[in-house]
Amino acid sequence: MNYKDIITIEPGKRGGKPTIRGMRITVYDVLKMLASGMSEKKILSDFPELTKKDIKAVLSYASEREHSLSTASHEITLGSKHFSQAS
Repeated sequence: MNYKDIITIEPGKRGGKPTIRGMRITVYDVLKMLASGMSEKKILSDFPELTKKDIKAVLSYASEREHSLSTASHEITLGSKHFSQAS
């Protein structure tokens, strides 16, 4: 899923946090709802401006971000040399 057309970041909106299609609903908001046990159906019912595609984009964005953060944390920088830790 290509989330880049759905997840937007605007400096003046919600403190520059990633939002869904420029709305005031953040990626974090949707992740928090899912983590608290809300079903996708309930989220869509409570927030009719959202779509199933929006929720999939949130999950895709979060997955890619987590992967990039965990990948970056495996690198050790020593001076100007970069060493990757063995997994």
